[in-house]
Amino acid sequence: YVALAVELPNQGDYKTTQIGDTPVIVTHGLDGEFHAMVNRCAHRGAKVCRENNGNTETLTCVYHQWAFDTSGDLIGVPFRRGLGGKGGYPKDFDMKDHGLQKLKVEVFGDCIFATFDHDMPNVETYFGPKMSDYHRRMFNRPVELLGYHRQFINSNWKLYADNTHDPYHASLLHLFHTTFGLYRASQICGTELDETGMHNCIHSKAGTDEDRIDAYKTADIRTYQEGFTLHDPSVLAGWPEFDDGDTLCIHVIFPNLVAQQIANTLATRQILTHGPDKFELIWTYFGYADDTPEQRAMRIKQINLIGPAGLISMEDGDVCEIVQNGIVRDGEKSSVVLMGGDSVTEFQDTTLTESGIRGFWRGYRKIMGF
Repeated sequence: YVALAVELPNQGDYKTTQIGDTPVIVTHGLDGEFHAMVNRCAHRGAKVCRENNGNTETLTCVYHQWAFDTSGDLIGVPFRRGLGGKGGYPKDFDMKDHGLQKLKVEVFGDCIFATFDHDMPNVETYFGPKMSDYHRRMFNRPVELLGYHRQFINSNWKLYADNTHDPYHASLLHLFHTTFGLYRASQICGTELDETGMHNCIHSKAGTDEDRIDAYKTADIRTYQEGFTLHDPSVLAGWPEFDDGDTLCIHVIFPNLVAQQIANTLATRQILTHGPDKFELIWTYFGYADDTPEQRAMRIKQINLIGPAGLISMEDGDVCEIVQNGIVRDGEKSSVVLMGGDSVTEFQDTTLTESGIRGFWRGYRKIMGF
């Protein structure tokens, strides 16, 4: 996952990102198509784009002014024929052979995906039928960009991937979730994996556990605090977002996409790696193009629930760092991931399971050849 199409609405728009540790440019080309190219000049390897985003007709390297069009083709080389009969490139120098390295690009549900593997199956095949349905559920009509959060977390990126595949932690770590009923293990809920186990969806329905909330009261769970109230409870006001009644849906696609619905907050989270002990997390918030002004205002208010300083999500960044600090010196040790058994089960009508974590690590090990 490299971008939302709505981030690049106009021809000539571009943004810079990365895949793994490779810098990438994503463009809405002057040909009307979306493109992704390695952000590395074909001449001497300098980054061509150094801004986060912008609009341009030409991508020009600052070093020697090699110029590329918005699809990555080389269109200009200064002094290609020399000057005054001296210098210049050989006569057989062909600019068609020196464009930016192009990636295979596909748009699915307003999300732009890119890969170095031009033989990769299409995105829907990669997602599988169940995860494709969840993706269509969220991207069911044109979307509107609302804004961003960016944060750096000092841990390995896989600890965050592990966290997003883990429904078990959410009602134990996040006091706000549990106290105010956004997410509890006692609600009608479920955990669903694709057939590979690498992709995962966690979903629940708020307000469906009034007859089971005693499980939190009698167990003296830290994150259930009956006496806590909100000075401004309007942050939890809203409306039913989808016909299925789910009020939380965390949809995770390996390796770097989380698409989330928490109440009426819709966002993608993009994981960008920065070595083995740091990653960047980019939250891109959106609504729907047909939202009323009141709905748009409520979505923006509910953004306070998530992000790096959110009433919920800040704990996830913290635990990634404390796990990193706890394990970094003992790489041969192992963790316990036995909640819900030891198998990778495609569907369970509970969030008291670590099946998604087992699926993630099984898929990762297979890809890496471990």
